[in-house]
Amino acid sequence: MAKILAKYGSWKSSVSATKIADGSISLSQVIMDDADIYWIEGRPSEKGRSVIVRLDRNGSMVDVIDQRHSARTRVHEYGGGSYDVSGGIIYYSNFADQRIYRQDKSGEPVAITSNDTTQRFADIKVDKNSGKLICINESHSRDSGNEPINRIVRLSLSRPSQTKPEVLVSGADFYSNARINLSGKKLAWLQWNHPLMPWDGCELWVGDLDKDGIKNRRLVAGGNTEAIFQPEWHPEYEDSLFYVSDRTGWWNLYSVDTAAERPCPEPVLIMNAEFATPMWVFGMKTYQFTSSKTIFCAYTSDSRWYLGCIDLLSKKLTKIDLPYTEYSSINYSDGVVAFKAGSPKSSPAVVSLKLSGQGHTKISRPIVDTMHIDDISIPESIEFPTENNLTAHGFFYPPQNRKYQGLVNSKPPLLVKIHGGPTGATGSSLNQGIQYWTTRGFAVLDINYGGSTGYGTEYRRRLDGSWGEVDVADCINGALYLIKHGRVNKDSIAIDGGSAGGFTVLATLASSNVFKAGASFYGVTDLEALARDTHKFESKYLDRLIAPYPSGVSVWKERSPINNIKNISAPVILFQGLEDKVVPPNQAEMMVQALKDRNMQVAYIAYEGEQHGFRQAANIKRTLEAELFFYSKIFKFKLAEDIQDVYIHNAEE
Repeated sequence: MAKILAKYGSWKSSVSATKIADGSISLSQVIMDDADIYWIEGRPSEKGRSVIVRLDRNGSMVDVIDQRHSARTRVHEYGGGSYDVSGGIIYYSNFADQRIYRQDKSGEPVAITSNDTTQRFADIKVDKNSGKLICINESHSRDSGNEPINRIVRLSLSRPSQTKPEVLVSGADFYSNARINLSGKKLAWLQWNHPLMPWDGCELWVGDLDKDGIKNRRLVAGGNTEAIFQPEWHPEYEDSLFYVSDRTGWWNLYSVDTAAERPCPEPVLIMNAEFATPMWVFGMKTYQFTSSKTIFCAYTSDSRWYLGCIDLLSKKLTKIDLPYTEYSSINYSDGVVAFKAGSPKSSPAVVSLKLSGQGHTKISRPIVDTMHIDDISIPESIEFPTENNLTAHGFFYPPQNRKYQGLVNSKPPLLVKIHGGPTGATGSSLNQGIQYWTTRGFAVLDINYGGSTGYGTEYRRRLDGSWGEVDVADCINGALYLIKHGRVNKDSIAIDGGSAGGFTVLATLASSNVFKAGASFYGVTDLEALARDTHKFESKYLDRLIAPYPSGVSVWKERSPINNIKNISAPVILFQGLEDKVVPPNQAEMMVQALKDRNMQVAYIAYEGEQHGFRQAANIKRTLEAELFFYSKIFKFKLAEDIQDVYIHNAEE
């Protein structure tokens, strides 16, 4: 069948905003309890509720928490580690009141913690030896002073909601990964202090655990310049502790004998690959023991993820060949590994793998890959030149629609997408939010600018002192690279991003005229205001990325998009959740007003009931359609669908 010739951007697509909003269920926190597999689904159709789902050994799949509850914690605001399961009993943090509840296989949920709404809990772990819970507590009480207090606590299950949490470890600014060894006599944990983030540097500690608390605490690895990730006790040798460290410039696996007088880290496997990701949320897992002699793991190299099995005796890794390019949340029990996986042709799903025959099965049901295979734009991993004779990375998606092709001698518009963090990374799993654009005739560059993870510590630290410079230069050079190679229309280049990515969008628009339009989702506009208003976890983050505050305040002011309004010549649309505690609404509102005052084309859409990131189906749909409508007006192409108008201030008649 001959394709229809039509202007790029005006192609009729089967990937509707409604379909994306209704089907964009997020998956996270895979856990195994014997033969049962659990995970969390974030459901936009239920106003963003986080639901724990169980697939039992008989193949029955069911939601396992009360319909009134949402398993989500607000510790560090980003949460994670919101539940644990033992013997079929689930312990989870409920989003509305931040209390921990116990849920049996039948019956009503029972509150384990008190109704004190100033207390939050995360990284929940069941201590099977004592029958208690060990978790991270974040106290927002009046006694906490200027910022919340974080600590490791133990909770008794014998008197639900009446027992005061027992503080095991305190004094540092932050804690995570409190893990109990096989005998229940040792506890390992990570801790760090301002101004560090855990991927900059953190410490691995061990203490002796008994009914009276923690004794004989000792530092066994890490420091201010070494980032540790996911400590795990050996399943047989109770003094042997494993973890991931970036001490060689790559996040690799190590072990340490915690009983030694002077614990000395031993490498498990040294590779130019990353066995960890930035610890933005609790409960992240990239490896698990499958026996006393083997570790099942996920690692990333050359812009894609792999699975492997490490023999601890030979210290050799064997790749496991599955049709996926992204893996996370690795778990093991009874000969089966369960994890989250996705590929360029497959949306993320929970997958189970039988190690005996290595047969794998998708077991989650939330996202149906309804796209026709010939409509899917397959990403091309590109490496392009940037400043200081360096290179940066990204995924390039060409326009793709089986029914359409662009007009003769024309080139597609380009949308450069910026991930958040800024310490983070984008991946190559099928993302219908990207396919929304490519099926309409847009090209997309999903960029991993300098400072992103997956390319080693040196690459990740390019942003130190240079946020708003390195990322901006890489975005500009990525677009110029595609223009130079004749793959996109230089007069129709847009850029979008959320949170830290929103900052990069606005900073890029103020630094270059390469981009002709931009969209910022809950983005940072005033760095100094953010330092005053943001939450504890990130309150010193920018000291490393920008300059120490307040001594370096002049640099903060210089890099803030709000102070560079005069340099922005491209139209901008901004989206904001009105309950956002990470990047408060005043950040967007200041920028909108300043652009209006300069008679710039600007649009603004704010949502009641949304926090940092949009979780409600109606708002996800509106955001996609509004951004498309905005570009149709700026780049002057006719839409193939009816979309609610967006009011653009100072727009041309």
